[in-house]
Amino acid sequence: MTTTDSSRLILITGAAGVIGSYFAKNADKQKYKLRLMVHPSNPPEEVESLKLHGEVVEAELGQIETLMNACEGVDTILHLAGQPDPNARWDSLLKDNIEGTYNIFLTAKKSNVKRVIYASSIHAISGYPIDTQVKTTDPVKPGDLYGVTKCFGEALGCYMGEQEGLSTIAIRIGAFQPYSSLKDDSKTGLLLDAWLSQPDAVQLFEKCIDAPANLKFAIVHGLSNNTFKRMDVNSTRVLLGYDPQDNFYEAHENYEPLNIRKTLRLRNMKDPLQTSGLRDKSPE
Repeated sequence: MTTTDSSRLILITGAAGVIGSYFAKNADKQKYKLRLMVHPSNPPEEVESLKLHGEVVEAELGQIETLMNACEGVDTILHLAGQPDPNARWDSLLKDNIEGTYNIFLTAKKSNVKRVIYASSIHAISGYPIDTQVKTTDPVKPGDLYGVTKCFGEALGCYMGEQEGLSTIAIRIGAFQPYSSLKDDSKTGLLLDAWLSQPDAVQLFEKCIDAPANLKFAIVHGLSNNTFKRMDVNSTRVLLGYDPQDNFYEAHENYEPLNIRKTLRLRNMKDPLQTSGLRDKSPE
């Protein structure tokens, strides 16, 4: 899987959604050709605007035939479609996040797609205490049924990667929000330790697309470089070369003057005027 072949075709499911539409507009068009999958119920004006960024196709997660057409010639699928509401009822979660996810993986395998990038969620581990930073190696602990469906997608991706030869990367996406959300006090609690900025998300998605072809399965954490992080991103840095640039505490106008990162760093630096604590006098 090369990173310079401009003929590589990337299918984005849920391309009319908040994340999908942003990535479609900002993905590197020199590296990828985009096929943008939308649900037939999407408003015509949204569909029309997407045509500026790639080939638009209509398909439903419950219809294998239309999914097969959408996957024709595709190198990588960025699977963002599904029920995004953590408070959704089980019937809609079952249809979109369980059955729909299975259909995407099944179709990808049948269509000889090389990789599926699965949009998991921070909700897959939201059941941990709030003072726990979760690593990718920690067991899943969903805090709601929505998170349960994301755990299913991760498990299915592991099976497809390890047993069926379909390379899969599951991204536990944090709070994907634009810079403008930093001015909304009602969202501060959501973003404090979970913000994923739009540019950092684009970088992470592209890193997943360009990851070595021999990578069978991985879970990666999708957060910006926030001073406090609900999920550890070190393994994501090492595995993919992910280098997030944004930090909630530096971007937010109320926190930026506090210079929290510098203050915390000084706590770990040796004061040149401080003695070491070892006795200067040799023991008698």
